[in-house]
Amino acid sequence: MNSNDLKIFEAAAELGSFTKAAEATFTVQSNVTARIKSLEEEFGAELFRRVSRKVVLTEAGETLLQYAKKISHLMDDAKSDIQNVDKVGGTIKIGCIETTMALKVPEIIKSFGEFYPAVELDFFSAVLPTLIRDVLDYKLDAAFVAAPINIPGLEQLIVRNEQLVIVTAGNVTRLTEILKQDPLKIVVFGQGCFFRARLETWLGSKGILRYKSTTLNSIEGIINFVEAGLGISILPEEVVNLYYSSRNIKTFPVSKELATMTTLLIYRNDELPSKALKAFLDEYREK
Repeated sequence: MNSNDLKIFEAAAELGSFTKAAEATFTVQSNVTARIKSLEEEFGAELFRRVSRKVVLTEAGETLLQYAKKISHLMDDAKSDIQNVDKVGGTIKIGCIETTMALKVPEIIKSFGEFYPAVELDFFSAVLPTLIRDVLDYKLDAAFVAAPINIPGLEQLIVRNEQLVIVTAGNVTRLTEILKQDPLKIVVFGQGCFFRARLETWLGSKGILRYKSTTLNSIEGIINFVEAGLGISILPEEVVNLYYSSRNIKTFPVSKELATMTTLLIYRNDELPSKALKAFLDEYREK
């Protein structure tokens, strides 16, 4: 077995096809079949089952896939650390929620880059479940997410606490009047978004179970819709005050138990981090 065998195995597992795995790894299908057969003989277990026109992992295959991802990630870290033996360098893949991506990432890149110019930071935005899954699956090295998180295999660092506020159009004088609308209109990110979940929880605490949702994928879009009177939303107060104070919108406080959003930095706890990732994590351990 060599690392290339595992890459072929990973491709077949992810794509569900030996033919597609061959294309993805720039080889031929017969070689993929031979490499998988060799792995099955080495481990003494069947790794794939044929279902219709696809191949799916057996239980043994699922186990090997987790180890293959870990080995691949460790090989990448080893290569990076060896190539940058006299400095901190390499690439770190960081996930984050939409507000972090839009408003905090430039600051993070600038401040970290001043101390570690040889490290490349790649950022990806997604909803919470996707971020957690991608960290666990070695697709991301770490991710900024909203608390609470209590998942085996993940460590967490507290980054900051923020206060959330309800955001409405500027002509709203009383929030209670808006809440009487039937159905109430809300403007939110997609399912899985922390802000959407928190707004729905807040509405539930008010006894409001009937509302119409408009789903957008950017903060700017949400502000535009709220300003136009097309619904209410919930966002961090600091974000609204720093970037949208000139807009014709108004904010209202949220009940104390729902007002605080704690941002965490999560990462895997099953391995030693690369020098670059350790440097990035240390930035938040010191705060």
